[in-house]
Amino acid sequence: MVTTAPPDAESGFVPATTGRRRSIALFVVLLAMFMDLLDNTIINVALPSIHQDLGGTYAAVQWMAAGYTLAFALALITGSRLGDIFGRRRLFLTGAAGFTIASALCGISQEPWQLVAARVVQGVMAALMIPQVLAIIQTMYAPADRGKAIGMFGALAGMATVGGPVLGTVLTSGDIAGLGWRSIFLVNVPVGIAALVLAALYLPESRAPHGTRLDVPGVLLSSLALLLLIYPLIKGQDLGWPAWTFVSMAGSLLVLAAFAAHQKRRTRTTGSPLIELGLFRYKSFSGGLLVNLLFMGGVVGYFLVFTVYLQTGLGFSVMRSGLTNLPWGFMVPVFAGVSAAVLAPKLGRPVLQIGLVLDIVAMLILMWTVGSGEVTTLRLVPALLIGGIGMGLVVAPLLDFTLADVPVAHAGSASGLYNTIQQVGSAIGIAGLGAFFFSRTGHHVPGPATYDPALQHTLWLPVAAFAAALAATFLMPGRATHHDAV
Repeated sequence: MVTTAPPDAESGFVPATTGRRRSIALFVVLLAMFMDLLDNTIINVALPSIHQDLGGTYAAVQWMAAGYTLAFALALITGSRLGDIFGRRRLFLTGAAGFTIASALCGISQEPWQLVAARVVQGVMAALMIPQVLAIIQTMYAPADRGKAIGMFGALAGMATVGGPVLGTVLTSGDIAGLGWRSIFLVNVPVGIAALVLAALYLPESRAPHGTRLDVPGVLLSSLALLLLIYPLIKGQDLGWPAWTFVSMAGSLLVLAAFAAHQKRRTRTTGSPLIELGLFRYKSFSGGLLVNLLFMGGVVGYFLVFTVYLQTGLGFSVMRSGLTNLPWGFMVPVFAGVSAAVLAPKLGRPVLQIGLVLDIVAMLILMWTVGSGEVTTLRLVPALLIGGIGMGLVVAPLLDFTLADVPVAHAGSASGLYNTIQQVGSAIGIAGLGAFFFSRTGHHVPGPATYDPALQHTLWLPVAAFAAALAATFLMPGRATHHDAV
């Protein structure tokens, strides 16, 4: 039996569950989210070991990482809408079960194609599971009380982004029980089973209150638009950016326009679109999506080029590279929790702006450090600490701010769109910064003489992205009003 609290005095909002049950439910959905985020980054450091063990072409090895990312991005919006229709708890359980089984299949794969296929299934299952996390949080916490829960969400996201490669290195090089790289997947199995048991016992069920039906043409159009955009972003750098990649990305805009027209028509006729276009009337939501796109493009692209710089340009080991990034990773969860629960409710939008300014400062200090002489882990610490603080001040309040005014009835649709924009921003950042960085290094012998100036020039791109995100924050209201349509 699910316990509920009295309605919130201002909004009439009734939490889906309260007390100890709610705390356990929050732990479960955050655990699943953390497991997915780790899996999205942890494989990169294990790819050389996987290739050595399983063999296969380099294209197959690339798809072991790219297959997950592409499948996840394409299915996110659909997964979120299915939660609105059939129940968010039900979709979370389905996704978590499928993700756990796919992880086991990854861990026992004997051929490259088997691992690629299992990774694609993992991505699809994650797309069923992850949008339900934010939607379930919204149903459990009154609008004004979500700061702490969303702060924890942002903190874990930051930890997983930086900590994934480190954990991947530890598990792979540690060769636990002789499993080698397989342990990065098999570790999900006991965690996934525990999450499933707890979710079945404690997660409340919720769905959209009106009779929503799945918009199948909308699913096809949105998936095609994302495929035409994200696939060339993933493959373009490796292929040398042939003409078809640009044609594909331009075509995605045409398909996206057709999708938007279909959604308007669907809203007028059946009232059951894939994406609730009315959400864009909220300045906090539409402005937050733009800031999310720009910020994720800058920060994820930075992580890519900085890691390549450390390992290839400076010759750092994978472990040393991961440990070098720890100051950034340590600051994110600390300041994400503080900013969402304490600072944002008091200061509002300026918290986001301070965080973005700090990330710009961190990039500038990093450029100066790289150009001032021999680069060591210790000399990089000040810039990385400031960058982590800035990211912590952005990720959690931005999420809270973006979803603040979203009615619970549309929680799934909003969550799926937020996550999709995040994936698109990440793909653009990786492709853009990666292409620029590698164009500066060329075919020269790796070393500081080539890689130092390449990194310095490339870091102007995240500076520009953070500055654009800072300007975009002024499109958002000064404070998240936290009103909920009931």
